[in-house]
Amino acid sequence: MGHRTISSLPKAHLHLHFTGSMRHGTLLELAARDGIRLPASLVEDWPPRLVATDEKGWFRFQRLYDVARSVLRTEDDIRRLVREAAEDDAGDGAVWTEIQVDPSGYAATFGGITAFTDLVIDAVHEATASTGLGMGLVVAANRTRHPLDARTLARLAAQYAGRGVLGFGLSNDERRGDTESFAPAFAIADRAGLRLVPHAGELLGPANVTTALDALHAHRLGHGVRSAEDPRVMDRLAAGGVALEVCPVSNVSLGVYATLEEVPVRTLMDAGIDVALGADDPLLFGSHLGGQYAVLRAAQDFSDHELADLARMSLRASAAPDSLVRGALADVDSWLLAAPDPA
Repeated sequence: MGHRTISSLPKAHLHLHFTGSMRHGTLLELAARDGIRLPASLVEDWPPRLVATDEKGWFRFQRLYDVARSVLRTEDDIRRLVREAAEDDAGDGAVWTEIQVDPSGYAATFGGITAFTDLVIDAVHEATASTGLGMGLVVAANRTRHPLDARTLARLAAQYAGRGVLGFGLSNDERRGDTESFAPAFAIADRAGLRLVPHAGELLGPANVTTALDALHAHRLGHGVRSAEDPRVMDRLAAGGVALEVCPVSNVSLGVYATLEEVPVRTLMDAGIDVALGADDPLLFGSHLGGQYAVLRAAQDFSDHELADLARMSLRASAAPDSLVRGALADVDSWLLAAPDPA
């Protein structure tokens, strides 16, 4: 029995980090241009072998991310990254992408957090015009920095609410920092009407999911897979309509799960939780959005109807315009009505 083509399934991409969206070829080209020497794990040994279940492993992951970010030196580099990320997602069937960035990580090179945010929003508009892919920006604070820095970023995000920025997040090593201390920043973003989308429930268990719900009032959670360890937490997510951005390939690459078969996507779905598949950092994990659907088909025998359900959930959990969501949901139905590819 054949399968329908994943790249023709309309879907939304809700968990994509900025530098992590860079094409590997672009990384190599920009590094060569400026004489930047890359570690072997980003060149001949790419994609790198990463395990972040201990502090040393996360440090190595973060170091590779910082090295990759260092090749972005000009405005054209930023525009190219966003355009290529849009092209890659559109090629995988995405009709909407929310790309996440911490402007403070680029401020020194690009004239401050406001100037950099202006640049990225302009690049997003250009990418939408050239590819037809709808896009929005999530400003994310770094939980390894002081919570006052997060408030600064929340105020920045609030200034751009409705003008390109649609959400506010919290990323980096979940085991560091005090989640509750970021509550004032999320309150600023909430008052501005932004989606609240912190990371939680990846490197730490379901208790930190509860904290993200109680303290940050999350509308959606980055990862959240370890909610599956506590039925009460899953019930709360389902009752609150809090979707999870699940990234199967990165979960295994970072050692959260040993195999793709163990990533609890069906457990979460069966609990009534909306799951939106994401690629996280294609540059470091070697897999794009379509690959997340493909591995569930291959490793967990997901049917086309189940993959269509995942696509619908990603669209419903997005901040895309209602008209875009309605049209894409109808196209998902059409995808299912089409005959499978006999090959």
